[in-house]
Amino acid sequence: MSCAICEERKEKRFCPAVHGKICPQCCGEQREVTLDCPSECPYLQQTREHATTHSHNERTGERDREALFPEIEIPEVEIPEQFLYEREELILGLSFALAKSARAQRSLADRSLTDRDLIAAVSSLAKSYQTLVNSNLIYVPPTANVAHQAIARDIAREVETMVREFREEEQRHIGHTRLRDSDVLKALVFLLRMGLGRTSGRPKSRAFVDFLFAQFPEKHSAIAGPEEAGSRIVIP
Repeated sequence: MSCAICEERKEKRFCPAVHGKICPQCCGEQREVTLDCPSECPYLQQTREHATTHSHNERTGERDREALFPEIEIPEVEIPEQFLYEREELILGLSFALAKSARAQRSLADRSLTDRDLIAAVSSLAKSYQTLVNSNLIYVPPTANVAHQAIARDIAREVETMVREFREEEQRHIGHTRLRDSDVLKALVFLLRMGLGRTSGRPKSRAFVDFLFAQFPEKHSAIAGPEEAGSRIVIP
């Protein structure tokens, strides 16, 4: 039997995206490009595991991803290692907000939210916070992609809700709020870089989205408390 895609080479593996058998070459070339691969596909999982295991240079990998996302701008923000520990709960809360918003988008849209959609939205929000920190102005960067605009608005709303609740909790517990807009900016840029490090960069990639979903199962309905932070967020 021949491959269901090229109809030339011999089929050797079942592809859940086409509900038929395809050859390894088509699988490798079309995975997350023309094929909308489900997350449970064993060949997709193997590819992601291999990419994570053999990522010997995270910054080089990030730059490679940036080349695949020319529309994405990453604010030049220094993130000290100490910040990741001091603001782990903030990163956790923002990760939860992204996962919650991504799930909402997935239920509303006709197609699953991709890494490209989510990364573009986080980039837009990070740039807005950078403008706020540098000039005290609220600015939403324009984008020609209407779908990205809608996703960015929803994610911004979810993040702002989380930030407000975070500050309210600080006010209740210590009598004042220590969370600065610059802290939120750093956390967003960290998550943006994390997304670039996890995605394959292919048009239909959902590796970063699936990572967030795995961190926060669907029935998880609230931001984890401080005692749970270490077990829920995975620092790349």
